[in-house]
Amino acid sequence: MDIEISKKHALAFALPNTHPVKKVDANLIIKQGIYVYFLLLIFEGALRKWFLPGLSGPLLIIRDPVAIWLVFISWRRGILRANIYLSSIVVIGFISIFTSLLLGHGNLIVTLYGARILLFHFPLIFIIGNVFNRADLIKAGKIMLWISIPMTVLLVMQFYSPQSAWVNRGVGGDMKGAGYNGALGYSRPPGTFSFTTGVTMFYSLLAPYIFYFWLYPKNVNRLLLIVSTLALLAAIPLSISRGLFFQVLLTAIFTILATFRKPQYIGKLILVIVSTFVAFLVLSQTSTFQRSTEAFTTRLTTASRDEGGVKGTLVRRQIGGLLLALVGAPDFNPPFFGWGIGMGTNVGGQLLGGGSGKMYLIAEGEWERTIGELGYLFGLTVIFIRLGLSLKFLIGSYKRLVAGDLLPWLLLSYAILEVSQGNWAQPTSLGFSVFVGGLVLASINSPVTNKGALEGYDKSLNLNVS
Repeated sequence: MDIEISKKHALAFALPNTHPVKKVDANLIIKQGIYVYFLLLIFEGALRKWFLPGLSGPLLIIRDPVAIWLVFISWRRGILRANIYLSSIVVIGFISIFTSLLLGHGNLIVTLYGARILLFHFPLIFIIGNVFNRADLIKAGKIMLWISIPMTVLLVMQFYSPQSAWVNRGVGGDMKGAGYNGALGYSRPPGTFSFTTGVTMFYSLLAPYIFYFWLYPKNVNRLLLIVSTLALLAAIPLSISRGLFFQVLLTAIFTILATFRKPQYIGKLILVIVSTFVAFLVLSQTSTFQRSTEAFTTRLTTASRDEGGVKGTLVRRQIGGLLLALVGAPDFNPPFFGWGIGMGTNVGGQLLGGGSGKMYLIAEGEWERTIGELGYLFGLTVIFIRLGLSLKFLIGSYKRLVAGDLLPWLLLSYAILEVSQGNWAQPTSLGFSVFVGGLVLASINSPVTNKGALEGYDKSLNLNVS
């Protein structure tokens, strides 16, 4: 019997493998987790407003379990490797837990809510940067294009519907609506997000992909690109967002600067300009676009007048806020270890404010909030880490541009502000900062493999900055 069994086994090993095992990417499950994180970022607000309003509180941190799992599994597989940025942030995160409980506000829930930003979300930048390849970057862009079409349709419905309508329902089913002050009686629509800032961030990330795909149209369906471009142009006035307008303008400037470095892009850039002009003419014939444009221009004019023009807007909202964090306001005098991590977040304001409705117990500005929570020593360290990482992105993206790769440079047009000074106290802003930072890092680290995608690309260039 034993001899017969042995012969069968030998025969089995001798036969060719008729059912070969398909080789699975070791990082596939991590990539899937990243896409889950991204989709939850886009549709978290929809769950909190429309589908599960009774769970709007817990759903605020719906991406946190995904982030924790991604950090844990990436660390076990050696994908999340130590570097000066990551190590410093994690050390500060752990120290801030003890200083917050012992010397700060002392609230455990607020402390953990604030520490999660540094311990679990910030590391995702390096996880995405290490596992995403060029195909994943292109795939993410195509997903953005597809989502932009129904998102813009939703913006139109919200823009022309009263705040009491179902599409404008607020978080937790709030019948007062989720819209924000706009102009001419129209409110700023929030799309699928909990608040209107999500719309600004979504289309700000879409814009670099729109410009990239017009320069390299072989990577995307032309009809999809045209419709998505129309969606972006329509979203600017529909959102009544100056931030989105300036961000798209910044991406356009980055594209023009790229043509100075690579003159072969000039012809394609002209194509982008002509296509945009034609799309604008098409949209201008519709009453929907005309009304939203009127509301947007009114908002732009009124806000600029109140803040002293575009110069006043930029100085007050950007440079002024950053300088205020460094020099401090007259009543801004945090202790050495700060008032405690998490205190400057929306959740921290609600919990520590005793339900008084006060959202910002420290400051609305990101740098000032960071210093107020952590103190000048650790707060400035976090700020310099973010600035240092942004500088790395700038250098790496420029080197890839010189080598003929435009994608990192265009993604940088949005990431450089989000990573350096994006509002991490707000969950949606934190999510977009992390995701676009990871995309830039991945675009710098991953080689271009598809033939004909680039002209004159130097594949020998190694710019891994993880």
